Amino acid sequence: MKNTYLNLWRQTALAALTVLCLTLTLGCGDDNKDRPAKTEQAKPCVGVLLYREDDVYISMVNSALRAALGDQVRVEVLAAKSDHLTQMEQLDELLNKKVNTLVVNLVDTQTAAVFLDKAKKASIPIIFFNREPDLSILRSYAGKTCFVGTNTEDAGKMQGDMIKKLWDAHPEFDRNKDGKFQYIMLQANPDNPEAVARTEYSVRQAVEKGLPMAQLGLSYMCEWDENLAKQAMSLAMAEHGTKIELVIANNDSMALGAVAALAENGYNAGDKSRFIPVVGVDAIPKAVEAIRQGTMSATVKQDAEAMGKAVAAIALNAVSRKPLLENTAYAWDNSGIAVRIPYAPFDGGQ
Repeated sequence: MKNTYLNLWRQTALAALTVLCLTLTLGCGDDNKDRPAKTEQAKPCVGVLLYREDDVYISMVNSALRAALGDQVRVEVLAAKSDHLTQMEQLDELLNKKVNTLVVNLVDTQTAAVFLDKAKKASIPIIFFNREPDLSILRSYAGKTCFVGTNTEDAGKMQGDMIKKLWDAHPEFDRNKDGKFQYIMLQANPDNPEAVARTEYSVRQAVEKGLPMAQLGLSYMCEWDENLAKQAMSLAMAEHGTKIELVIANNDSMALGAVAALAENGYNAGDKSRFIPVVGVDAIPKAVEAIRQGTMSATVKQDAEAMGKAVAAIALNAVSRKPLLENTAYAWDNSGIAVRIPYAPFDGGQ
């Protein structure tokens, strides 16, 4: 009887071992179920570095980029929370993962040479977008690098055109009847070329169109951030009060911060005598809605979808080691190393 039980135990154990071996064989084999995982791992990888992930415009570009890439490649996305040292570490992380192409939205454009040198050493293409580095640096890696962005002056010029349009259409905006538009400037930061250009050309364009402009105080540095802009606008109102006739912001997030501060002080709520026009850049959905509701006046559309698609098309060529613009709808600008996405004014038809 004892031997019978022992033989039965051995048979059961042998059957279990057979099932286990069969399971392991099927799990590691080349059957149809395993092929998708292997195929996914075999795809080339695009490593994407973002200056921050909570910037509304950049998140829109990233979404468009991911959608355009589809399932043709694997994508690794890392965001640096506006810290260039963190972004440097993330660059090394992606290089250690052997990505096939880098796509970079720089925290600090002055660090572009470091990113380029590391891409060269790894012999992989690198595409910069949105934040423009010194293009002369990129020429040292011709054929394997480029910049996708906008003409930085254009957004400011379009803001200036719309400011003049607002002035002409609304004489009541000249509260003190001095023939000048008194304005507050919400600037991203003093060393970002795009922020500097928007700050300068928004005012210069309006003046060149024949509109006298007078800035109240110094520019408020708000780091592209809605909350910082709201705080800055509250300070500006406490300091300048009813002297403020216009708010110019380098982007829509800061413009919306200004709109929120104005609302808290009883402005832009339907009373024409208590309305201060606010002009931004980007045409993010929240700003477009504010313009349609009448709490914000105008913005400049920076086409996030178009930028994401352009970066994706170039990245797909890069991972295939094709000429960067081959079979795309894009062309180099005069620099021969940059693709420009055009801006467009938006005021909701006002």
